[in-house]
Formats: sequence, C-alpha cells, structure tokens
Amino acid sequence: MSLITLENVSKDFVVLNRREGLMGSLKDLFSGDYRTIRAIDDISLTINQGEVIGLLGPNGAGKSTAIKIMTGVMQLTSGNVVIDGMDPFRQRKVYSKNIGVVFGQRSQLWWELPVVESFKLFKEVYQVTDQEYQENMKMFSRITDIDNLLFRQVKTLSLGQRMLCEIIASMIHSPKILFLDEPTIGIDVMIKSKIRSLIKELNIQKKITVILTTHDMSDIDALCKRIVIIDHGVLVYDGDIDKVKESYSGFRTIKVELKQETEPNMFCDEMIKEYGNRVEVSECDDGWIEVEVITENVFLKVFNTILKSQFIKDVKSEDLSTESVVKKIYENPDLYSIKSKLF
Repeated sequence: MSLITLENVSKDFVVLNRREGLMGSLKDLFSGDYRTIRAIDDISLTINQGEVIGLLGPNGAGKSTAIKIMTGVMQLTSGNVVIDGMDPFRQRKVYSKNIGVVFGQRSQLWWELPVVESFKLFKEVYQVTDQEYQENMKMFSRITDIDNLLFRQVKTLSLGQRMLCEIIASMIHSPKILFLDEPTIGIDVMIKSKIRSLIKELNIQKKITVILTTHDMSDIDALCKRIVIIDHGVLVYDGDIDKVKESYSGFRTIKVELKQETEPNMFCDEMIKEYGNRVEVSECDDGWIEVEVITENVFLKVFNTILKSQFIKDVKSEDLSTESVVKKIYENPDLYSIKSKLF
C-alpha cells in the first residue's frame, strides 16, 4: 500500500481582476470582477515509504501548492488525498505529528533564543521521550557537527546554518515524511553537503520519505532517483531520473578548447553557419566553448565537424546534465508528458 496517494487532485484560486492607479484600487473595493486560476490540474500520484522524490517545475508551476495540499495547510478543490491513511486537511492535528516541514523562506525557530531551546520546545510539543531525543541529537551531531551551533541565538546564524537547524528541528520527532520546499536556496557548498548527508542518513536508517522541491539540480542528482515534474499545474513527467536521461541519449554536450590566437566568435560563427538551430553554442567560465547538440541523430556529424575545425586545441564530450534535461522538459511539456508514458 502506498504511503502517499493523490487521485485527480485540482486546486483553484479565485482572484480579483485588479485595476491600475488609486481610482482603480477604489473601484476594486466594490468590484465583482473575479477570475479563477487553476494552480493544480488533475494530478494523480503515488509515493511509497522510503522514497526520496524530487518535485520539480518552473516558477509558478504549482510545486508549493502541491506541498501545501500534502501537508494539510491547504484544502484541495477536487480529487482525493490520502497520506499515511489520513486526509491531511481534515485530520491535520493528528496527521501533523507524523510529518516534518521546512519552507526555505519561513522560520520555525525562535529568533531571540539559542537553537537548543527551540529544539527542546519541539520535543515537548511532539511529546518526544528523553531517550529518543538524546538518540536523535547524537545522530544529528555525528552527521552535521551541530554542537557548536546549539547555544547560539538563531538571529546570529548564517542562512546556511539556520537552514540546517530548521531541518533538524523538523526531524526532532522522527516523522515518517519530510517535506522540504527550497531548503538549500542561497546556501554555501559546505552546509549543502551536511544537509544532503543528513537527509541520506535519515532515509537509510529510518526509511523516512522525503519530498524535495528545488531549482538546484545538484540536490536532485545527490538525493533523488525519481523525479516528478509539474508545469502550469499539470503533471508532465513522473519516473526514474536515469530513464529520462536515457531518452536524451541523442543529445550531448561537446566542450571545446580553442587555440590561443582564436577568437571565440570565429568558432561560434562557424558552428552556427553549419548547423543553425540544431546546436547551442556558449562560452563557459573556464574558457572552454560549450556546444550543446539539441537535435537528435546529428551528434556524430557535429563532433566530426569540430574535430576538423582549424580553431580547436582540445575537445571532449559529455552527457547532458540533469539541469539541461529538465530544462528541455520544461520547454516541451506536451512532448515529454507523452514520452513519459513509455517509461
């Protein structure tokens, strides 16, 4: 039996058609001119215990709305949601004891108090035993080296340190499900590494199910085997991240190092003249030129052309990054929602 089940879930918002200016604002006070926006459109999804799911989509796609529905914060318009045998919205008092939630832009820690005091507060709220609390804190300390932050006021922490503490606070009561909405936005590499290690360890040791929304594809590569992509409220892909990469085997990236005397524009013009919109050519921060083959079945032709070019010093071929693959699905949701059914 699935831990999380969404069946034909939709969510509508009714918003006022606002007018410009002061007079427009006054008229809006008495206006009945409303429109309906569908944020989530007929989504069906099942998630098993112990899965780590990457919930992806462009800004405004409906990811946060989906998270709010699954956490019981928001009531759906139509459809059915059952998580751990409960309706998240109607049974949210009982349901909330079994989940942990972190929204990247909102804090659950007490700003003026030391971090440990917030942890102790959550211990009491969730009625965690002394033994379980101590065991969890030892595990958190071993994985993330959190001890040096426990007695600092929350307001003195860096963004990365605070987000690490936010995630630990959401795990004090050992929930079955952890919802993370943009947890690593603006965070440095070292803290990201600690957060990823913590999530991996909790998933392995306690079989915690993790739903992660992020724009950082390195988080997805490090943590997720399955991704769910939403665009304009519609589910356009649900499946194994490796399988969706395999579907782009005809799309690859070629990196080129030019001879010292060569202007990058000369090489770029040569490639565009030969292949037009079948390739995308750009300069990398490391000084190399990146040629992304964006049309299937022309990779070998492009590669051979580059090898024959008088401008190149070195060349290497790479698979498309996860970020590039997801970008292509964003750009062609109709095509890849059909293709996803083949996996």
